Amino acid sequence: MIAPDRPLRVAVLAKQIPVFEDMVLGPDGRMVRDGIDLHMNDYCRRAVAKGTEMARAGGGEVIVFTLGPPSAENVCREAILYGVDGGVHICDPAFAGSDTWATAKALVAALERFGPFDLVMVGRNSVDADTGQVPPQVAELLGLPLAAGVRYLSLRGDRLELRLEHDDEWVDCAVELPAVLSCAERLCDPCKIKDPVAWSTVDGSAIQTVSAVELGPGPWGQAASPTSVGPVRMIDVERGRRMMTGTLVEQVDAAVAAMVERGVLTADRGPDPDPVPTSLPAASDTIAVAVLVEPERGHLTRELLGAAARLAKEFGGGVAALGTGLSEELGPWGADQQIHISSRSVPAQEDTAARSTGSAALIPRSRAVGDDPVEEDVAAAVSAWAVDTQPQVVLAPGTAWGREVASRIAAALGAGLTGDAVGLRAAGDGRMIASKPAFGGWLVAEIGCSSPIQMATVRPGVLPRYQSNPHRPPARRASLVSPGRSRLEIIRRYRDDDSDELANASVVIGVGQGVDPAGYPELEKHRAAIGATLCATRKVTDYGWMPRARQVGITGHSISPRLYIAIGTSGKFNHTVGVRNAGMVVGINPDPDAPLWDVVDIGIVGDWAEVFDALIPRMVEAGLG
Repeated sequence: MIAPDRPLRVAVLAKQIPVFEDMVLGPDGRMVRDGIDLHMNDYCRRAVAKGTEMARAGGGEVIVFTLGPPSAENVCREAILYGVDGGVHICDPAFAGSDTWATAKALVAALERFGPFDLVMVGRNSVDADTGQVPPQVAELLGLPLAAGVRYLSLRGDRLELRLEHDDEWVDCAVELPAVLSCAERLCDPCKIKDPVAWSTVDGSAIQTVSAVELGPGPWGQAASPTSVGPVRMIDVERGRRMMTGTLVEQVDAAVAAMVERGVLTADRGPDPDPVPTSLPAASDTIAVAVLVEPERGHLTRELLGAAARLAKEFGGGVAALGTGLSEELGPWGADQQIHISSRSVPAQEDTAARSTGSAALIPRSRAVGDDPVEEDVAAAVSAWAVDTQPQVVLAPGTAWGREVASRIAAALGAGLTGDAVGLRAAGDGRMIASKPAFGGWLVAEIGCSSPIQMATVRPGVLPRYQSNPHRPPARRASLVSPGRSRLEIIRRYRDDDSDELANASVVIGVGQGVDPAGYPELEKHRAAIGATLCATRKVTDYGWMPRARQVGITGHSISPRLYIAIGTSGKFNHTVGVRNAGMVVGINPDPDAPLWDVVDIGIVGDWAEVFDALIPRMVEAGLG
């Protein structure tokens, strides 16, 4: 239900990105844009559609904003064809090289120039860089609440009631206008008018081009960006594309022999993980690295603390863990300080978990939110702490929670933030280099920060594992009180899955819509026999056959298991790009002409159930499970 009691002014932020399949790197390591097909980011299409609907419901106005080179004007043209009233194209060579902070700064300057707005709509993230940092940075710079990953919404007067989609978690919440909303993929049908001829019919006077000078003295672009891109490399994955022939038994025997030869059926566990590095003397007095601790993400917290302890030792300082509900002793895992953040505005004993928005049926495993400051408040508390403490590095989990908290901190401090890092290393002089993938893993870039405080969100499951070190002293305890400024009312958080399981899985079975859900019980037996984890294509999660947290592909997760087995999927790029970094890919499909065969190492033409009946026992015999 969308029922505003007055006309709304809505701003939509939209980004132009390259089509993945056409992407090419030049000799300088930068993406070649000439001759490449460019289009509106998938998530931004939802923002355009829903923003237009929200404005029209009350007889209001909707304006689309885009930042980019001259070609980005087509984003405005497509949005206007869909029904947007006008466009603002922020275009100037001075904006070249903008990182997310500089991008947010320019967008906010434009919003303030053409505002005020009751609502700012934006895609949850762009599918090229996949950081999800600009929405919370825009919200922080505007001083507005952010509802990230909106899947359902209703508006009555000025009150929005929302359901948010966060990784493996759902959040019911409410907020009063004005606010910033980032849109989930399934919020609504997208704006999609991919016709350049139609774009050319749009009256150019409906689009205002804004230069850097018009937005203010700057600095802008690379000069305003606290991060910089170092060496970039294309990850070129060659698959064997070997099709099995003969009887089913012969095909299975040959496939298992190939898996044995590649070593994917026996886990090479290697030596036990190293213990977390020991603390330096008086490490708790000089904090070099801070780790943001998300509630109920123990595995990911320990991952981050181990990496932080290694970095801190090279920087000559200690590690502080900051978060809500820090009951576990984190000293053995790498923390020298353990700082609990509590809420000033909500008493610790209050339990609001029983409340509900009255929308779809709630999922079990909810957690109370009474004493948990929301993301905006955690960010405000950590920002104030960081100003006083000046850690060299702040690390956060690459989750919806971590992205918002870290992005808000980075915006408040003007700090460089690398999103979705898959590697961290010290580079001397207290500098950190983070390795960041982009375009679904096609590229990996080394990112450095020039700001005094360097930040990164880290993809779950990618950092080296460390054992707890019982010889480390207990972490020194301290506390912070959040300012309680957030206007986002969290009603309930609840989970229907555990995304850490997929991120850390060694063997994954990818399930497409070609697998009838009636066959899932049989599939579960096979999965359990080899100790595999299930993931899904977008269609499967669209139908509700598996949780959204299991989706792999452009608008889902990117994973890197030792072995990936695809069943019931045709092999479309939008899904298979998410498994490019798998060690070995086995495909099973009844269609001998399926595009799947171009992206597998081993292919078996046949019905998945019949093949699994023969294949899974042989894999177990060979050592898997």
